[in-house]
Amino acid sequence: MSTSATTSAPLIEKHTIGYVPPEDRHGKVRDLFTLWFGGNIAPLPIVTGALGVQLFHLNLVWGIVAILVGHLVGGVLMALHSAQGPQMGIPQMIQSRAQFGSLGALLVVLIAGVMYIGFFASNIVLAGKSLHGVVDSVPVPVGIVIGALGSGIIGIIGYRFIHVLNRIGTWVLGIGIVVGFGYIFTHIQTDDFLTRGSFNLSGWLATVSLAALWQIAFAPYVSDYSRYLPADVKVSSTFWTTYLGSALGSSLAFIFGAVAVLATPVGMDTMDAVKLATGSIGPLMLVLFLLSVISHNALNLYGAVLSLITLVQTFAYRWIPTAKSRAVISIIVLLACCFAAVGASKDFIGHFVDMVLVLLVVLVPWTAINLIDFYAIHKGQYDIQSIFQVDGGIYGRYNPQPLLAYAIGIAVQIPFMNTPLYVGPVSAHINGADLSWLVGLLVTSPLYFWLANRDSAYRRRMMGGKLVGSH
Repeated sequence: MSTSATTSAPLIEKHTIGYVPPEDRHGKVRDLFTLWFGGNIAPLPIVTGALGVQLFHLNLVWGIVAILVGHLVGGVLMALHSAQGPQMGIPQMIQSRAQFGSLGALLVVLIAGVMYIGFFASNIVLAGKSLHGVVDSVPVPVGIVIGALGSGIIGIIGYRFIHVLNRIGTWVLGIGIVVGFGYIFTHIQTDDFLTRGSFNLSGWLATVSLAALWQIAFAPYVSDYSRYLPADVKVSSTFWTTYLGSALGSSLAFIFGAVAVLATPVGMDTMDAVKLATGSIGPLMLVLFLLSVISHNALNLYGAVLSLITLVQTFAYRWIPTAKSRAVISIIVLLACCFAAVGASKDFIGHFVDMVLVLLVVLVPWTAINLIDFYAIHKGQYDIQSIFQVDGGIYGRYNPQPLLAYAIGIAVQIPFMNTPLYVGPVSAHINGADLSWLVGLLVTSPLYFWLANRDSAYRRRMMGGKLVGSH
């Protein structure tokens, strides 16, 4: 079934936020491994991974342990969201209406859209700087525009092309990063490669949180890239291919950043350290990372556009946009991000990363509610038609149980936060480690389960209607 569908699937994606019917399903579950493995070997995770030794002063061994623990834990949540895609056949954000109601879901959808626009803008700046590093004659602003156009073309073509590029990228980037590791380990330029830094609990917890939050940041759109798979794909298969691809690719990129920084003199910018540490193959590595940024950033544009379409469709509920509508909105977002990035300060990336850290505080409770609702409350059975109705159908405009759990889930994180806007007292006491995400998950999950189950009328309403879901 999947083979014939794949051969007939158009290269330019025709669906946007609408339900993908069985006759349009295509692809193989192994594509999820290559998508999330190849997509995570890029400059931004490399820069983030280096923070464990740069900012939190861990040594190599404890830095690697923290990175692995964070990705292995956070990857579970990310992969559980991915497994929803084949069963639901709709994007992740519009599915949130089944928990929060048609209007109640707007805040989360808006936050997700802003976050991915932030990621897109940050990455086109990285692309511009990378291109300038490879070809000095190309100014950074020109590189930003080129990077944005490349990502824009990929994002507009859509789902199938994104998967194709990442299948190729997995092999190219996988081989490239292994070769890069080999070169660095045989050309270490420092005497304190293994001894720089030490174990400290606050730094270790902070690095674990960085890695876990990297995975959780994919949660609002990860199932967008599994929703075209045939509905009879096993949940376990979708989970494991996504989990292994994302956890392995991200861990390699994070560790590569830490290794490159430790192999070069203290105080170097991470990407400069990568270039120096990889010596004669450095220019090739930068070219590979540049291509990776352009390819992976298409996911951020794609996710942002789907979120914006979801916002508009909430009020224009009869409108299920076409590929043309998606292309127009993609161009508008692309132009706005280019304008902001080219005219922004030198610390543009830092400001956007700070913003993303703040937004993650409000996305963590959403993750908990969505997963508990899907796996424990409804067991994958939802009324797809109601999700697209202006009044929310059986799900209503607002649902008090998830909204209450969501608000409490945000509130309990405040003492544990460490963001540019606010540092909570608990975080300050443990030298800046941000454990808000963990507290948010541990409180919101059982609270929502209890609230949803004790309201019998709510459960009866949820189970009504025509259901589409797990097989």
